[in-house]
Amino acid sequence: MSLRIISILLLMTAVNNNVFADNLNEGKQLFSTRCTACHSIEKILVGPALLDVDKRRSEEWIISFVHSSQTMIKSGDKDAVALFSKFNNTVMPDHPDLTVEQVKNIITYVKSESSAAAAKPKQTMQRPVERMPDYTPVKFTDYSTWFSILSCIGLLAGVMLIRVKVEDLKG
Repeated sequence: MSLRIISILLLMTAVNNNVFADNLNEGKQLFSTRCTACHSIEKILVGPALLDVDKRRSEEWIISFVHSSQTMIKSGDKDAVALFSKFNNTVMPDHPDLTVEQVKNIITYVKSESSAAAAKPKQTMQRPVERMPDYTPVKFTDYSTWFSILSCIGLLAGVMLIRVKVEDLKG
């Protein structure tokens, strides 16, 4: 009896994981084709960065906004109006052709990318000397360095003069 229950639970888990992976893949594909022109997960582009958007807005709100942002703005939705104003009144195209399930798959993908971004260690800006403490830049206080530079310039000028003279003799 317990073996049968364990088998059923394992089967349900496998099916659930497979469905989740399918939803995630569809969400990734839809995000890539429909959203990346204006949105990124971590960076502000034409529209806002979508990192943790599921924590800022309800799923129903996101679905409504994706289907018709202008309808929400015209209805006076406070958050929609604020986003519209913040991004210079740039109109987000409506996507009424996306099903509720497809928008949920995009949200699932954004959630997974947000989790992955949160797990990445934050990089802080470092001065070059902090990143490479043994690095010493070229110093032009040495006479041999100046001599080498001037010699190269002189050699280049001489080659150019010779080429001009050869061209004059040909012509």
